[in-house]
Amino acid sequence: MKGRIWFEAKTAHHEIAVYDTTELDGEKGRFRVLQFSGDATQGALDLERPERILFEYPRAIIHLMESNQAAFEKAFLIGHGIGTIARYFEHKAFKVAELDEAVVELSRMYFGYNQDNVVIGDGRALLEGEADHAYDYVIVDAFTRQGTPKQLVSLAFFRLIRSKLGEGGAVLLNLMGRGERDRLIHAIQTTLGEVFAYTKAFILPADGSADLQNIILMGSDRLVSFQARHMAGFVELEPGQGYIIRD
Repeated sequence: MKGRIWFEAKTAHHEIAVYDTTELDGEKGRFRVLQFSGDATQGALDLERPERILFEYPRAIIHLMESNQAAFEKAFLIGHGIGTIARYFEHKAFKVAELDEAVVELSRMYFGYNQDNVVIGDGRALLEGEADHAYDYVIVDAFTRQGTPKQLVSLAFFRLIRSKLGEGGAVLLNLMGRGERDRLIHAIQTTLGEVFAYTKAFILPADGSADLQNIILMGSDRLVSFQARHMAGFVELEPGQGYIIRD
């Protein structure tokens, strides 16, 4: 049940709301939610256990990062939300790109984000300005009403990411799709495979095959390792061959 509304406004980029609720995805408790445009939840905080990571996809991404390069030092993250992943890795060097300044301000005011590592601007343009081979991970977690922007899943962008990764580095993408029959997901993984020797896709199963589901893609020049029991419910997905996405 939705309780107190802390913030509601339309910015240049999103319709944003911050509110408290006593139920989240069927769980009872005390939660604070950051929401974009309708029902698109971007982040949530357990007010009784703020250190807890509520959603499955950041837990799965964290496991993949720790499994493939536990001693990594630097990561570039596109899409801030409430800062869940960067907060978890607070002792690592994160640079976070966020298009909407209001999102960053709200993460500090209502969700306790206290790091000074967020840069306002277009994530792709900001990544272009970084030194080559500077990062161990690049993470793409950016959405609009239409989904992940095309410029963040194109061949040229994946080549840009590859140039910014050091040896053994990897890219992780949080996407929404409809599983094995989603032509766009097929295309994104096919495009990713043009740049990286190894790719893996994971999906969070939903009740109906037509439902939008969280999908994580990972690309690396090394074999991708993971333990299924630590993937927060995500299972491997085998997308079909797709087209190449170009700018």
